[in-house]
Amino acid sequence: MKAFGYVAAKDVGHAVALLGEYGARAKLLAGGTDLLVELKFAAHGPEIIIDISRVDELKDISISDEGLRIGALVTHTEIIRSPIIGNLFPALADAAHSIGAAQTRNLGTLGGNLITCVPSMDSGPTLMALDAQVTSASRSGLSQVPLADLFVAPRKTSLQSDELLTGIIIPKANFAKPAAFQKFGLRKGQALALVNAAAAFWIDQDKDSFVQPRIALGAVAPTVIRAPRAEAFLEGKAITDEVMAEAGRIAATEAKPISDFRASADYRRDLVAVLTKRALQSAYARASNKVRESVP
Repeated sequence: MKAFGYVAAKDVGHAVALLGEYGARAKLLAGGTDLLVELKFAAHGPEIIIDISRVDELKDISISDEGLRIGALVTHTEIIRSPIIGNLFPALADAAHSIGAAQTRNLGTLGGNLITCVPSMDSGPTLMALDAQVTSASRSGLSQVPLADLFVAPRKTSLQSDELLTGIIIPKANFAKPAAFQKFGLRKGQALALVNAAAAFWIDQDKDSFVQPRIALGAVAPTVIRAPRAEAFLEGKAITDEVMAEAGRIAATEAKPISDFRASADYRRDLVAVLTKRALQSAYARASNKVRESVP
């Protein structure tokens, strides 16, 4: 590990000022679950580490006029335990629970998981299926873009060197939208996803059909992706197992997986079809349970 400087940011403004000063020569420390590993093996270390782990502004889970805001420093364990998230978006808690071991979930942050921009991340698909936006701060001010625009390539985001991810917002229009997350790895726990998938949709109760369906996939392209053709196929269709299976098959044609030592591309495409169908089924079951619970 190469020597580096260290400074603890007092607040968002201080962190942005430090990023403006050091730019690409700096690395941010939040939970540290990825950064500490990187520091041990990187050929060229950062000049300075900017520790943002004490910035309380980035640790809130709250509801505003815009929607549900999750601060970038909220940990995966806090997502799992949040009654707000459990009530509105239980699929987010399911995804958080699949990340690493308990120690990783206790330290790792949602913002850090997104910023790593690895295709197999577990937090991305559900957030993308719920039309999440990301907020950031820089010397130029505040900005907000769709989560999909954050992902550029493996380990590369659209953030500039002086830009700090501050939070994630799920629009109020999607509050309690039925959603589900599915993951398949080579072992039951602490596994990177061979494929993960999330689905979200409203239900036309009169026709029992799909409204505004969203399907997002991980580990099958250079970044987390949506499956727009599968979504278009589902729109307005009656909710049946056959329709959901066909949506899975269409989603598999939209994936662009690679073959590596963990699985072949063909196997991953088969998993996309299966997990997409399961995510749709799980979201529908979750919605049906809520309807039954609300009936006196």
